[in-house]
Amino acid sequence: MPADVLTRREVAAMIDHTLLAPEATAADVAATIAEARELGVHAVCLSPSVLPVQAPGLAVATVAGFPSGKHHSLVKGTEARLAVQQGATEVDMVIDVGAALAGDFDSVLIDILTVREAVEDRVVLKVIIESAALPDTTIVEVCRIAERAGADFVKTSTGFHPSGGASVHAVRLMADTVGGRLGIKASGGIRTAEEAAALIAAGATRLGLSRSRTVLAGFTAD
Repeated sequence: MPADVLTRREVAAMIDHTLLAPEATAADVAATIAEARELGVHAVCLSPSVLPVQAPGLAVATVAGFPSGKHHSLVKGTEARLAVQQGATEVDMVIDVGAALAGDFDSVLIDILTVREAVEDRVVLKVIIESAALPDTTIVEVCRIAERAGADFVKTSTGFHPSGGASVHAVRLMADTVGGRLGIKASGGIRTAEEAAALIAAGATRLGLSRSRTVLAGFTAD
């Protein structure tokens, strides 16, 4: 989808403006929230340790089991529950990528179910599958498992994995598997309006961006 087909406002409404850098300070968090409000995005996505925050007009997303996914499921669930108690309205959890690669899909299901039960139905649950590290057949299976476990979205990437971030191919595969029933969040390495537009055309319904202002500048004003 060409960038000139989408308006800046339409794309902004799909963005989780993200700050998950380990070196982020309280001042950085405040600046990210202020920028998110100025840009009119959907949400800010912040590390759980910085919660609670004041972000009127924005959804507050956070992460669990981030970025490796190698935390015990109960730890992920506890982290997610605490974040919700501190004001998070959306949780992006990382699966155990190694379990998925090994074909241990029961463990992946239990992992997601544990977090879903920990936060109940009060929040939007996004499942980060680290798509760049998985073969296509595993991407499909993990998306199906996320749907079975009650997730609201599947998400491509943490943005921290050496295999890479979001790709048009992975987003299209995810959308073909669960699109229309679950949201598809593309995240990791999205730097231009053209990249964002291509991911939306492939089926992304949410974008995780740290360079939101730069990306939005490439779309036409309303």
